[in-house]
Amino acid sequence: MTAALGASANVVSPVRPPVPRSAGRPFTKYLVPEVVFGWGALSEAGFAARRLGAQRPFVVTDAGVIEAGWWAELAGHLAEVELCPTVWQELTPNPKEHEVAAGVRRYLESGCDVIIGLGGGSVIDAAKAIAVVAGNGGRILDYEGVDKVTAAIPPTVMCPSTAGTGADVSQFAVITDTTRRLKATLIGRALVPDISVTDPRLLTTMPDDLAAATGLDALTHGIEAYVSLAAGPLTDVHALHAIELICRSLRRTLTHPDDVAARTAMAQASLEAGLAFTNAILGATHAMSHQVGGLLDLPHGVVNGVLLPHVIRFNARSSPGRFVPVARAMGLDVTGLPDDVAAGRAAEAVARLAADLGCPSGLAELGVRDADIDTLAATTLGDACLSTNPRDAGHADVAALFRAAL
Repeated sequence: MTAALGASANVVSPVRPPVPRSAGRPFTKYLVPEVVFGWGALSEAGFAARRLGAQRPFVVTDAGVIEAGWWAELAGHLAEVELCPTVWQELTPNPKEHEVAAGVRRYLESGCDVIIGLGGGSVIDAAKAIAVVAGNGGRILDYEGVDKVTAAIPPTVMCPSTAGTGADVSQFAVITDTTRRLKATLIGRALVPDISVTDPRLLTTMPDDLAAATGLDALTHGIEAYVSLAAGPLTDVHALHAIELICRSLRRTLTHPDDVAARTAMAQASLEAGLAFTNAILGATHAMSHQVGGLLDLPHGVVNGVLLPHVIRFNARSSPGRFVPVARAMGLDVTGLPDDVAAGRAAEAVARLAADLGCPSGLAELGVRDADIDTLAATTLGDACLSTNPRDAGHADVAALFRAAL
């Protein structure tokens, strides 16, 4: 035994396996909340809040969710576990910094403890933002950027009513700065909700235009996360499966709105795309879309649907191979095709899907003018999502992408 040990001391260590693609890093971190998923899962929201110590939950929602009856159902589930909530709904799509400030004031006045977001991405972003300021003070725009939230925030439970934003599982919040007319992005582990409750039933009351927009957002999450510089094996599997589910089910949720399987698939796709992008981050499509949405207060997913094909073609010039699995996940037969051709097919398929869903063919139809492009390009360069785009993009590149998408 001694001789063997002595001999092994002189043996050269075996060659380590190659480092997997992950922005040159040998490891990645993976942030996830507790997830409750399935038809009827909203009934678990009260128990979820209780697990976080709730006595007086603060529920952030909006008029559409209330009209659809989901707030009444949630109130019943909270009452079942003897919780007395305060409800706040004074926000608009693409929540504004002054709306967050109003929500913080109401939260602090209410004496509440746990924050529940019941609604789409705007509601959930607002709920996160209220939690950030309630726990850290100041203004929400003080926390724009990466890891600016340093103090604890109130516990959070998020119940999405749309299939696309992924906000219920992500470390992102996006708030409109009305002074600069752009969307400010907050990123950090503090923004990952404690518990996500995804009930596909809530998707059945979405208007068709919202279902289309949020579905395109989820598709963009999946594609951008898969090709991101920060992607890795744990994000790749969720990104590709989300893309597959969306391309198989999104159109059907519009043509057959009562199809339970399609609704459930879209709810899962949104969840998986969220798990992918919150860890892999995103890319140029989102960096650009945030600027357009902030300037013109437009639906985020619609802007993504216009921009994504152009960004795919741009990125594929430097890394076309990464788009081959994306094309396959979309259901395209790209067997034997050169990587750049397969990537082009993926871009074309995204454009077809967006058109089928009623998405405009260009940004000009949404009100973007050529005179806006220089400013949009400049503010895009400051968006954190651009840092993980697989191809470097300077001002001229981004401006050219905006012009191509007009």
